[in-house]
Amino acid sequence: MSKKQNSSRSVNYATSPLLASKTPPWRSRLIVAGVGLAFAGLLARSLYIQVIGTDFYQKKGEERYLYKQQLPASRGEIVDRSGQVLAASVAVPSFWAIPKEVETDPERRAALADALGLKPAELAKKLDPETNFVWLARLADEDTAAKLKTLKIKGVFMDREYRRKYPEGEAAAHVVGFTDVEDRGQEGTERSYDEMLLGTKGSRTVLRDRLGRVVDDAGEAEAPVNGKQVQLSIDSKIQFFAYQRVREAVLENKAKAGSAVVLDGQTGEVLALANYPSYDPAHRRNLSGEQLRNRAVTDTFEPGSTMKPLIVAQSLQTGRVTPDTVINTAPRSLVLSGWSPSDSHPHGELAIWQVIQKSSNIGAARLGLQLQPREMYEMYTSVGLGQRPQLRFPGTVTGRLRPYKNWRPIEQATMSYGYGLSASLLQLARAYTVFTHDGEVLPLTLAKLDAGEQPQGVRVFSPKVAQEVRQMLQTVCTKEGTAPEAQTPGYSVGGKSGTAYKQEGKGYATNKYRSWFVGIAPVNHPRVVVAVMIDEPTGGAHFGGAVAGPVFSQVVAQSLRLMNVSPDLEVKSGIVASAAPAKEGT
Repeated sequence: MSKKQNSSRSVNYATSPLLASKTPPWRSRLIVAGVGLAFAGLLARSLYIQVIGTDFYQKKGEERYLYKQQLPASRGEIVDRSGQVLAASVAVPSFWAIPKEVETDPERRAALADALGLKPAELAKKLDPETNFVWLARLADEDTAAKLKTLKIKGVFMDREYRRKYPEGEAAAHVVGFTDVEDRGQEGTERSYDEMLLGTKGSRTVLRDRLGRVVDDAGEAEAPVNGKQVQLSIDSKIQFFAYQRVREAVLENKAKAGSAVVLDGQTGEVLALANYPSYDPAHRRNLSGEQLRNRAVTDTFEPGSTMKPLIVAQSLQTGRVTPDTVINTAPRSLVLSGWSPSDSHPHGELAIWQVIQKSSNIGAARLGLQLQPREMYEMYTSVGLGQRPQLRFPGTVTGRLRPYKNWRPIEQATMSYGYGLSASLLQLARAYTVFTHDGEVLPLTLAKLDAGEQPQGVRVFSPKVAQEVRQMLQTVCTKEGTAPEAQTPGYSVGGKSGTAYKQEGKGYATNKYRSWFVGIAPVNHPRVVVAVMIDEPTGGAHFGGAVAGPVFSQVVAQSLRLMNVSPDLEVKSGIVASAAPAKEGT
């Protein structure tokens, strides 16, 4: 190309009309202003990030590498009156994962699913990449923990949490209760003392790498505060023995269920509270409502003949009768609105103490009708009937006691021998402390009292009346009484059996019973109240003395021995010397 051609092109380009045209001033100014605004925006943003919004961006940055890790607090122990552990926390591993970090190798994932007891599809659903955190095995058992530790799967991490252990198992399940996976109390003592047992979690700030692994501590840790210990009034040995005897009685009598309550007759402390069926608080899968029900506390029933000693005591207290007053209990000697109460065996004239010994419904009805309705009602409420026990324990019930203004004579008569009102076994046991504590009914407690601490009882009867009724209760446990099976070798005992038809709809079942026995021992200086209830015995016997009496006898004997109470009766030897061999031919 020639120089002339190059020169020609240059001239043509330089003299282009486009270049020759004048640029409008507003355009250049707009560009300069835009560039200036952009720089101003960048400057303002820089100022906001570095000066005004520093805390926010610093926090967001720290979230990527700093992590506030909770330090779990150990839940407090639950112990019995002698310090025996009923519930304690032990550290166990829990495994979690960051789904997007978990290995994707099919074989490794299959091994992980197998260790967790999951199907591969179930594991895949758990490890949804859209989630940032997922629990894989919380409070893992030893076998699962060992497998996961061996696998060392990338993206799976381990923390330590606490799991509750219950050494007494099903024997104390309804007393102790249990916690959920978050270590919060759900039943029993675990629930009623939850705030005290729970403690306060601690925390520490740690540095993490991009895989979530802890690299180092950052700052000072806040130490957790462990929960406080709760000491119950329960005696674990008495509790275990009571549970075993109730269980045996339920199975032997082919019954539906059974319960037992043991109280300290001088302090109102609950020494045992047992139910069967029961459950293991540490293994609660597939539990039924029958197992979980704390029947001694939650179930109410018509107390039947166990009310007769209270009616007799009130009649003695008001001076209407003496222990030797004779009363007519002949069949149909008392008729109310065309109806007459009946006894299981016909009796004629009975002294007041024999009304209890023979358990006469007619005799109790006659005594009850001598009392004013208000008088009888106030006595029942004084011993705790129709009122929820002031006990720090979930599930306690009120029972039923209708206002006296609505009572008809026939209702007052039936309530004299325990029909037409209802109470729990715990309420019934508490009512009998009025006889063990010389006429004062005691408040109940599930917490151990300090040595020498004496609860304030409520005066209902005089000490003289309480002593007289105790002697009457002792006659029930003789051969002439309704519960000779309740006799206890070495100890004097007194009590009252009860048998009642179960309510079914608006009436009563003709072949379903509740059988119970409530008593005290030793008679002259009572130390314990024991109440036993067997629900729907179908093994042949159904009377309270025959079904619940033997359980009472065994529990009383074991309880008093464990309490170091000396026998107050001579124990006859059970060894019989063998006779000399007979001579041949005689």
